[in-house]
Amino acid sequence: MKKELWYEVNDQRIDLSKVTRLYPAALIHAGGESASVSLEWAEMKADLIALEAYLLVCDFDPVGEVPVNRVELRFDTKEALFDAMQEIARKVQG
Repeated sequence: MKKELWYEVNDQRIDLSKVTRLYPAALIHAGGESASVSLEWAEMKADLIALEAYLLVCDFDPVGEVPVNRVELRFDTKEALFDAMQEIARKVQG
């Protein structure tokens, strides 16, 4: 049985033991639409896009399936995103 590992931020509570994929992203606004992209792509195209937020994407579907059950945690700065990632790593590593 998996141990429950909880992470709480911005009034959201995530059971890390049920997360199948966890990765950082950037939420951008370009061409009248919003989209999630890699941090690297957002940095390369910084002069062409408007950055809305930094995301930590938590998928709960089995690997290999199209992710439907997803939670996106939003952060105002890249530093806040990285701090959250470090905190989660500490919790998971025990």
